[in-house]
Amino acid sequence: MRLIGFAVVLTLSLTLAPLAAEAQQQAGTVYKIGLFTLGSSFGEESVAAFHQGLREHGWIEGQNFVLVTRFAQWNSERLAQLVAELVQLRVDVIVVATAEAALAAKHGTRSIPIVAVNPADAVAIGLVASLARPGGNVTGLSYLGTELVGKQIEFLKEAVPNLARVAVLSNPSNPTHTPRLMEANTAAQGLGLKLEPIEARTSSELDKAVTAMTRTRVGGVLVLSDPMFTAEAGRLAQLASKSGLPTMYGLQEHVRAGGLMSYGPPFPEMWRHAADYVDKILRGAKPADLPVEQPTKFELVINLKTAKSLGLTIPQTLLLQADKVFE
Repeated sequence: MRLIGFAVVLTLSLTLAPLAAEAQQQAGTVYKIGLFTLGSSFGEESVAAFHQGLREHGWIEGQNFVLVTRFAQWNSERLAQLVAELVQLRVDVIVVATAEAALAAKHGTRSIPIVAVNPADAVAIGLVASLARPGGNVTGLSYLGTELVGKQIEFLKEAVPNLARVAVLSNPSNPTHTPRLMEANTAAQGLGLKLEPIEARTSSELDKAVTAMTRTRVGGVLVLSDPMFTAEAGRLAQLASKSGLPTMYGLQEHVRAGGLMSYGPPFPEMWRHAADYVDKILRGAKPADLPVEQPTKFELVINLKTAKSLGLTIPQTLLLQADKVFE
């Protein structure tokens, strides 16, 4: 009987010990969460959604975690240095936005878990081996940047019925833009449109890019999602409006800033979901065991005020498909 009792006690001890240890660790440990991006800031809505997601799992900044932020200020050459700083600071997990920064984080550490929030086409750019089995130390959320291009051009053509020539603004420094340009060309051919690729690497090149669009007499513009373009959303909208160019984007932030239309996933929701990954990793899960997820919700957003300024009448059929309409 003593042996049986000892066995029961031992079994219960082994069962409860990890739970007790985890509770003690969470109560006494302040984890370091590194936030890292190519740009100069994170969107306010996205950061708020990330904090909300963490709070839902019991993570409170200043109590059981602290944020360590690093911004490359649009300088790609600084990415490796900033990753090295996060590694030296021994952060427990790196949360990274933008494809270029995610790749830099992957190359900079093989031991620290990495949660990539919104890089397009994570498999195509070599960030993970596959969505179901990411392998290595990277996981997170990847959106269908390439697959969405065809639908974005289709919506733009529906908004501009006489559209014959469309420009595609891309950033050659963005590793996701090459496959998206190829998809845009295929989609344009299928819709009977002439495609005009236009590039801008820096904000100083945007004026020249828009001038090139007007010179080639395009009837509309698709702006591929890029952190630099998003940071210049207001300026891009002004340039497009001044040049009389109906413009489609992948992020609704551009529409709020005065752009005509956007079609893509709600990124704040992706940041909120990123907190789920961080929670699992801080509780012991391995990135290699956490499948990369893709958004299932996409929103069409239209700015009627901008349409009016461009002399466009948005078809009722398109308005009925819109998830949000700014008036």
